[in-house]
Amino acid sequence: MNLDEEVRLYHTSSEREKVENLATLYSIIVSLEYLERAYVRDSVTGKEYAPACIKLLAQYKSLMKLVGDEIGGLETFMKRYKMDHPAALHRLQVGVPATVEHSSEATEGGSEHGKWVAETTQSFITFMDALKLNLRAKDQLHPFLTELMSGYSRFKGSQEWEGRGKIVHWLITLNALKASDEITEEQSRQMLFDIENAYNEFFRSLSTSKAA
Repeated sequence: MNLDEEVRLYHTSSEREKVENLATLYSIIVSLEYLERAYVRDSVTGKEYAPACIKLLAQYKSLMKLVGDEIGGLETFMKRYKMDHPAALHRLQVGVPATVEHSSEATEGGSEHGKWVAETTQSFITFMDALKLNLRAKDQLHPFLTELMSGYSRFKGSQEWEGRGKIVHWLITLNALKASDEITEEQSRQMLFDIENAYNEFFRSLSTSKAA
């Protein structure tokens, strides 16, 4: 082996594209890790953070359509390249920005409170109806659940509600699937059970807050 000879990572155009895609995936993970840390430290505002996070998540989803089968999944890729980026891993698994996951804007008595109660109620009903109609593909369910999480998380105290953990769990489950993949009948039944419980808890919590 000639130590002065340049090591080529690829020899064909298809190999080159694969290497560039993997490099891009690596950079997205690193960028998202720094963005998450910056947001937690208040180095960037929510208004600055959200669009940047959404862009990175969209780029990740598009890229995984190209390399997902080759790398064996996100965690496998990160282990292979010894990437210690827990914040990025969580964000990519959840699939929505932290401003959606942890928001608590619709506090009791606020001008938007009634509007958000109505819209979140409708999101619950829409998602549960989708499950009852036997919709099981990721591309059918994920948009509904993301919208539900967005509205649900705006309520003060929602981070302490038991339903939040269930919704995040199913977001992660769906986010790990390909667009055309479907959940099983057992998963569908469990998901409906969990969402119905979260729905009931949602109204109990709002009623308790109003009474207090």
